[in-house]
Amino acid sequence: MLIHFSGATARHRHFMPVAISLAQSTLFSKSSIFLRRNALNGFLFSVPFSSSSAQKIWTHKWRQPVVSVLDFGGVKIGKDGNIPSSRVVFENVVKDDPTNNVPDAIFSKLGMQLHRRNQHPIGILKNAIYDYFDANYSNKFDKFDDLCPIVSTKENFDDVLVPPDHVSRSYNDTYYIDPQTVLRCHTSAHQAKLLRRGHTHFLVTGDVYRRDSIDSTHYPVFHQMEGVRVFYPCDWEASGMDGTSYAAKDLKKCLEGLARHLFGDVEMRWIDTYFPFTNPSFELEIYFQEKWLEVLGCGVTEQEILKRSGRTSNVAWAFGLGLERLAMVLFGIPDIRLFWSTDERFTSQFSEGQLGVKFKTFSKYPPCYKDMSFWINESFTENNLCEVVRGVAGDLVEEVQLIDNFTNKKGMTSHCYRITFRSMERSLTDDEINELQWNVREQVQSKLKVVLR
Repeated sequence: MLIHFSGATARHRHFMPVAISLAQSTLFSKSSIFLRRNALNGFLFSVPFSSSSAQKIWTHKWRQPVVSVLDFGGVKIGKDGNIPSSRVVFENVVKDDPTNNVPDAIFSKLGMQLHRRNQHPIGILKNAIYDYFDANYSNKFDKFDDLCPIVSTKENFDDVLVPPDHVSRSYNDTYYIDPQTVLRCHTSAHQAKLLRRGHTHFLVTGDVYRRDSIDSTHYPVFHQMEGVRVFYPCDWEASGMDGTSYAAKDLKKCLEGLARHLFGDVEMRWIDTYFPFTNPSFELEIYFQEKWLEVLGCGVTEQEILKRSGRTSNVAWAFGLGLERLAMVLFGIPDIRLFWSTDERFTSQFSEGQLGVKFKTFSKYPPCYKDMSFWINESFTENNLCEVVRGVAGDLVEEVQLIDNFTNKKGMTSHCYRITFRSMERSLTDDEINELQWNVREQVQSKLKVVLR
């Protein structure tokens, strides 16, 4: 299971200096309760970004229909609804719905499918993990890497036991298309359906979406892989172990082998932890490059999840990992924005099957810092601020950091944020930076209803 539980709420209590940091880590992470080929050409959105203070959520006003058919990972996506359930009905994406909080910059990432590009670091890492499972489990694991990222709230939350009042369901953390439909926060959104369809060994890889902070390790679109293995009574009865103990032992053996496959002969340790959907639950850490690195989270699947999938006599394990996080370490990539670069100085450095080729930096361009102070209101959230900044500056913004805050005698609270602008591919001019900062200030004031200082 790979669940999105944002650390945003807790981090709102931290002040200067602190980077706005939300865990993009994967299934089961410490800062959370838990830790497709190029396609979708021609997304032509005419979408102004606005806010509703009454609902405290973002809205879209679709001025006109966008397109009627898209090519998504080689699959034609239409609006007629007469297509297999594995394909996207485009009407489910483009809605003039007051709860839609997905900016066009995020919509444009649908169908990019970095994980299906064999010469991209994400695709190279995915295939290396595939190789491990194929070699050690005789091709038993079914692989899914083109499942639609548009899922129901039931699939994204209910099917993996996320409580109804959990913060991860909020519009501040999750991209909603409408009240019942979201861009998946994790690849676990497909787990229940695959179990019901009879799959007992499977890997799910895909792009996932979370409203997130802005820094070198966080991005609102990233990639995860989940693995699930189901056991039957005949698997563990001869061992003299109960099903849970048997599954936990098998899980650790599997993932220790995967860590050696990716990182070599490294020291490892298991950390007992708690997740609501696995019991027992663990985190695997390795000692790599002079420090302990959390690789993934995992556990024995809660019986309620199996029961709902019609598997009352089975036990199962599940693990999840974030591909960007591991790829940044394995390839030495310093900034998560680089994964989206089309600059040949980046893309030409990687080749199919070459895991761990160290990235050679080609950008030494200087950062530019701009500060912005304003009085916040009750509906202000840092995620909303980051959405505004990213909407104006795109990938030219490197970090948004809270550097100061105070509350005056009237009870009004002021925040000061430092925005770091830097291109990974060229030097930015003073005029560009000033225009970006001016637009950011305008948009922050108008959309977040704050008072600039």
